[in-house]
Amino acid sequence: MSIVTILFPDFALILLGFLLMRYTDWGKPFWSGLEKMIYYFLFPALLFYSTARTPFDFATTGTMLKVALLTITAGIALGWIAKPLFNVPPMMFESGVQTAFRFNSYIALAVASRLGGEQGTSMMALIIGFGVPLCNMAAVHALVKKGGGLLREMAKNPLLVATACGMACNLAGLQIPEVIGATLSRMSNASIALGLIAVGAGLRLSGVNEAKGMALYFTAVKLLALPAVALLLGRWLQLPPLQLQLVVVFAALPTASSAYVLAARMGGNGPFVAFLISGGTVLSALTLPLWLGLAR
Repeated sequence: MSIVTILFPDFALILLGFLLMRYTDWGKPFWSGLEKMIYYFLFPALLFYSTARTPFDFATTGTMLKVALLTITAGIALGWIAKPLFNVPPMMFESGVQTAFRFNSYIALAVASRLGGEQGTSMMALIIGFGVPLCNMAAVHALVKKGGGLLREMAKNPLLVATACGMACNLAGLQIPEVIGATLSRMSNASIALGLIAVGAGLRLSGVNEAKGMALYFTAVKLLALPAVALLLGRWLQLPPLQLQLVVVFAALPTASSAYVLAARMGGNGPFVAFLISGGTVLSALTLPLWLGLAR
């Protein structure tokens, strides 16, 4: 399957969301409600279902997880070492640094599904399950002085809770009843398409008048440096082809829209983060095919 065939449907849905947001009169409450339904209801169902029903062999996926977590750690380090380089208003750096390492799970699972079917989806769900806590701890820690406690923010994350519950069911050997499994499957299928449309609807490509150098730095770390780290580590540790592609795609993902929500809720600079997310998402349409090609 060609790279264009793999990626075009997902970015086409993002473009569709962008156009629908701007050329319909459905209003912001509609899009806000859709995003909440996906984030708190449909997407957690996908993560729970994927992790609960697929047997995991950590002897074969452990190295892949190690590469993914080391890559996230590299993003956190590369983000924070740049703090002395930029003289910006309070909470602007702390708000933006999360875009150097957080990732868009909707795009991750959509691409993984096309790369490896159910196996690819399950392995990417596992990466997300381990990556979400690390990313959230780093992002919340930067902003926590303006809001609630770290553990409270972690406990309220629906993606983390769903993955933890799915893994617990998996390790306990519990079987999901067929009728419940069918319902979760329908919800999972809906979450990917709607999630990509919601990504497009949330794009904001204007409004940044300061800290352009810092914006460029964070974007370069996320879209260029991290996939390079993942590719080098994956080849060095001799990951199997599918695992290498998945971990490189994971590293090359743009930042999730939840980074904006976190910054806005905890007293950070929401518009700056929204621009970084949107700009990174648009640029990833060019960089993601490049890294996927290098990983194949």
